[in-house]
Amino acid sequence: MNYLELINKCLVELNYKQVSAFSELTKNEHKKLKNILNVLNTEICGSDRWNFLLRRKTEILPKNTGEIQNNVEGRIETVIVDGVKFDFYEDFEKFFVDSQTQNTYSVFNDKILFPIFDKDKTVEIVYYTKNCAKDSENQEKFSMEDALDASLIPDPYVEPLLVYGACMRLKGNPQNVRFSYWYSMYKEALANLRARVSPSIDDSPSVKLHRK
Repeated sequence: MNYLELINKCLVELNYKQVSAFSELTKNEHKKLKNILNVLNTEICGSDRWNFLLRRKTEILPKNTGEIQNNVEGRIETVIVDGVKFDFYEDFEKFFVDSQTQNTYSVFNDKILFPIFDKDKTVEIVYYTKNCAKDSENQEKFSMEDALDASLIPDPYVEPLLVYGACMRLKGNPQNVRFSYWYSMYKEALANLRARVSPSIDDSPSVKLHRK
């Protein structure tokens, strides 16, 4: 479901008039809705280690350097050097004097630090992307901006999560006649996402909806 379709779904729930083109979204309520959808989408994507956000990239660690540029656009989950998993080591200063714990890596500014090797090493990095959306050509981006952009949250969860969640935030009043329905549908969708998409049965992500 693309950005324009999500917005029109929200407008129906709110008893507002739908639009036929993205350019018609000029009213204040439209602008608020567009912003809320992106904020909510970002919060849900960043709330836990969702496996639909997992990405992998490969880098070469040059010999006698002990560092590579940190080009990871997100949160690092796993680092593997020539088939050996390395653990994160918080004390990055130890890497500057080559006294770090064996098979560890650290991060300093825009660098990922490693022990110094006398041969080039292949580094595999598994990470959770910071991007939460994609365009019509499936190029990932941080937020939805154009009509055909879409959330990275998989179907069928994206519609109830974003539509009902956005309606709750826009109205922000539990006394609203539709609020309980929106809340129950949102909670059910989040529970289903947690149960069927999370990589572990022990995962328990949560997203808080704040009143305005």
